[in-house]
Amino acid sequence: MNVHFIAIGGAAMHNLALALHHKGYQVTGSDDTIFEPSKSRLAKYGLLPEIFGWFPEKITSDIDAVILGMHAKIDNPELLKAQELGITIYSYPEYLYEQSKNKTRVVIGGSHGKTTITSMILHVMHYWDKEVDYMVGAQLEGFDTMVHLTEENDFIVLEGDEYLSSPIDRRPKFHLYKPNIALISGIAWDHINVFPTYENYVDQFQIFVDSVTSGGAMIYNTEDVAVVQVVDNATAHIKKYPYKTPIYEVVDGETLLDTPDGLMPIEVFGKHNLNNLAGAKWICQHMGVVEEDFYEAIATFKGASKRLEKIAESVSNVAYKDFAHSPSKVAATTKAVKEQYPDRTLVACLELHTYSSLNAEFLKEYKGALVAADVAVVFYSPHAVEIKKLEKVTKQQIADAFQREDLIIYTDPSEFKAFLFKQKLENSSLLLMSSGNYGGLDFEEVKEIV
Repeated sequence: MNVHFIAIGGAAMHNLALALHHKGYQVTGSDDTIFEPSKSRLAKYGLLPEIFGWFPEKITSDIDAVILGMHAKIDNPELLKAQELGITIYSYPEYLYEQSKNKTRVVIGGSHGKTTITSMILHVMHYWDKEVDYMVGAQLEGFDTMVHLTEENDFIVLEGDEYLSSPIDRRPKFHLYKPNIALISGIAWDHINVFPTYENYVDQFQIFVDSVTSGGAMIYNTEDVAVVQVVDNATAHIKKYPYKTPIYEVVDGETLLDTPDGLMPIEVFGKHNLNNLAGAKWICQHMGVVEEDFYEAIATFKGASKRLEKIAESVSNVAYKDFAHSPSKVAATTKAVKEQYPDRTLVACLELHTYSSLNAEFLKEYKGALVAADVAVVFYSPHAVEIKKLEKVTKQQIADAFQREDLIIYTDPSEFKAFLFKQKLENSSLLLMSSGNYGGLDFEEVKEIV
C-alpha cells in the first residue's frame, strides 16, 4: 500500500504515519511546517519531507490512499490534485476504521478523562503482555508510538475525540469508529467554535451512543446526568454497564483505593482519576482481564503525559502541570491537588488558550472552577485572541466570569513569569494548567522554585 499524508506533522497524523510504516506500508507526506517531536520522529524513519510546503506533483496515480489532516485547508494543492485523479481520500478516523474493520473496536469517549482512561487500559494490557492495537492522545511510558496497528491483534483501543474529522469531513471523529465496546466518561460543553450550543454538543454524544454495534456494550459514568440521559435514550440494541467513583482514602499525601483485598496504594489521585479508573476496570474486564489482575496492574500506573504530571518535588513543596483547560477539567484537577495535599497552600495557575476559553460568551462557564485554590491566577494573551480572530476579552470579563474577588490576572508573559518566580513557596502545591505554555514559560526553570 502506498499512502500519502497531507499535513503529516500533526501529533496524531505523524503517529499514524509511523504506525503504517512499521506495518510495512510505503508512506510519504507533506506539511508547511513541522515542529518537535514530530520532526525528529519522522526523520528517524526517513518520513520527514525534504522540503516543507505543498507539492501537487507528489500526488500520482500510484498512490492508493491519501490521509487528510485537520491542519490542511480545503483548497490545498495536493488535496485538489488527489480529487482530480480520483484517489480515495480518508480522514484520520476513517482510515483507523479501515484498519480495524475486522477487529473488536473499543472506543473511549467523553469531554474529559478519555486520554487517561485509554492510557490506563493500555497500561494494564501491557502489564499482562496482552497485545492490542491502539490509538491514544498522549505519549505513554513503555510505548514507542501513540498509534499501533497490526493484522493479527484481535482488539483495538481508540480514544474517541469529538472534534471534527477533516477539512472536508465535518463529522466528529468518534462518529466514525462504530464501536463494539464503548465508554462515555462525562459530557461538559467544549469546542464552542464548532458546537455553538450545549444542546448541539450533547447531540454528538447521542449519535456516538447510537453508533455502537447491535449487541455491543456501553460503559458509562452514572455520576454525570448528561451521560445517563444519552445512554437512556439509546436507540441501538446495546448492553449497558454503569460505573461510579470507587471508595478511596487519602492518608499523608497517598491515595488508597478500596479493593476486595483491602486498601491498595495507587500512583494517581483525585476523584476524577478514581472515576476514570472505575471505567477502565469495566473495559479491561470486557477485554478478558479479571478484577484481581486489573488492580495489580493499575497500582503501577503513573498517569498519562501532561495529565497531572509531577514536574518537581521537594520536602515541603510539589509542582504539577496539567493539560486541563475546559471548566470541568480545571475544577476537577484543582480539587484533586487540594484533596491530595489539604494542608498545603495551593497556587493554581490557568492559561486561557483555546478558542472556547477565549470566547467572551463561554467564559461564564468557568464560574467556581478555581474555588479549591488558595491562590488563583489566570493568564491569557490578547495577541492569541487576535490570532484566533475572536472578540477582545478584558480582565474585567474574566474577573466577572470566575466570580472570585482575589483572582490574579496577567496578560503579559514576562509579568506572569516574574510573579511565579518571586513566589516563596513553603508547604505549597503549585499547579500549572494549560494546553499552551504561558507565552513561552520553560517548565524546567519552574523546578528551581520548588
